[in-house]
Amino acid sequence: MGEMADEIDVAQLRDTAKAVMTRAYAPYSRFSVGAAGITSTGQIVSGANVENVSYGLGVCAEVSMVCSAVAAGALGTTDDAPRPTLRAVSVSDGRGHVLTPCGRCRQVLREFGGDDLLVDTADGPRRLGTLLPDAFGPDHLRDAARPATAHRPETGR
Repeated sequence: MGEMADEIDVAQLRDTAKAVMTRAYAPYSRFSVGAAGITSTGQIVSGANVENVSYGLGVCAEVSMVCSAVAAGALGTTDDAPRPTLRAVSVSDGRGHVLTPCGRCRQVLREFGGDDLLVDTADGPRRLGTLLPDAFGPDHLRDAARPATAHRPETGR
């Protein structure tokens, strides 16, 4: 994966993901998941899946991690200042095996890490851009954010 992957302790992220996985709330599926990431400032962030009896309301470990990191000020800002981003992420299941994030989670991770985010897989880290090619992102909205002008048909007056 090159220099960037060599700088990141993927084993530490895996260990953190395994540890936080033990705190998952998964009474329905019994499929506990933990996620750990490292930010551009070097901070380790983590999250676990949280299920709900209304299955669609459950939160994946990756989304939990991002939400916790944003709430703690480790990711994202509301102003135009440069914001910390995710550099790498590892996700672990209840057996301690590496999981590759689902499509929804890949989209959420892209928001905070971009295409160059390293995502741990069973075969080693891969760039998110290869796992979610041609993804929709904040840059699409910035490019489209031009003032709309109302079109008024000629009334003849």
